[in-house]
Amino acid sequence: MSHSAHDSTSPGGAGQHPPLLLGPDDPPPFETVNREGGAPAVICCDHASNRVPASLGDLGAVAAAMSRHIAYDIGAAGVARRLAALLDTPAVLSGYSRLVIDCNRDPEDFTAIREIYDGTVIAGNRRLSEAERQQRADLLFHPYHDALSECMARKAAAHGHPALISVHSCTDIFQGEARPWHIGVLSNRDRRMADPVIEALATANPDLTIGDNKPYSGLLAFGYTVETHALPQGRPNILFEIRQDRIRTEEGQARYAGILADALRPLLARRDLLTPFA
Repeated sequence: MSHSAHDSTSPGGAGQHPPLLLGPDDPPPFETVNREGGAPAVICCDHASNRVPASLGDLGAVAAAMSRHIAYDIGAAGVARRLAALLDTPAVLSGYSRLVIDCNRDPEDFTAIREIYDGTVIAGNRRLSEAERQQRADLLFHPYHDALSECMARKAAAHGHPALISVHSCTDIFQGEARPWHIGVLSNRDRRMADPVIEALATANPDLTIGDNKPYSGLLAFGYTVETHALPQGRPNILFEIRQDRIRTEEGQARYAGILADALRPLLARRDLLTPFA
């Protein structure tokens, strides 16, 4: 399903439209890696980038904020790219910062475009008109999800019920507390991937602490992506939260992509997994 710019008007008066969001030098709203990968799964990375359209400047946030976790999932894109190559799966990566619009939140959710995030005021997100919010959804959010839908549909045509593998990263310290989990494995009621992956990760990596629905629980709120592209269709799914201090470097990203690939590869060879969850 394609989404084009709506003819919404701003509160400033009938017929007014927000300034053009994306210019000719801005990158696309998503990137598809290894599109023809043959494995029965798709990888997604909702918070892959900290880029901001040139028209928005720095969103009024302090420059240092753009290198923090509030702008993107540090290291996640590097892991997702490498994992796509190791598993031979397509990967769809978001093109812009979660501070512009969060691709893992419903656009109607108040947290989709945050005015304050972890103590940092995002001045460029304050007092947005409905038309401005809609434009961000039309040009950044929906194209990413349309691309992911298309990848999943292609895989479904070939494999029945393909798996969705969602790659995120989390801070190593949260509200002053150190997080002990090196890899969090999130799942909802469908634990067909989570249980064997947790067992494989723990067995092969005794030096790592693996979190089962930690530091967040997939039973509470998975976010928009898994709840849209996997749960309603009964598709097998898993969401990883890798601690950011482990994957800030390319070496760390390569190591953790390898760790995840080793745990996931046997699962993707199981035909019985590619069935709807009852």
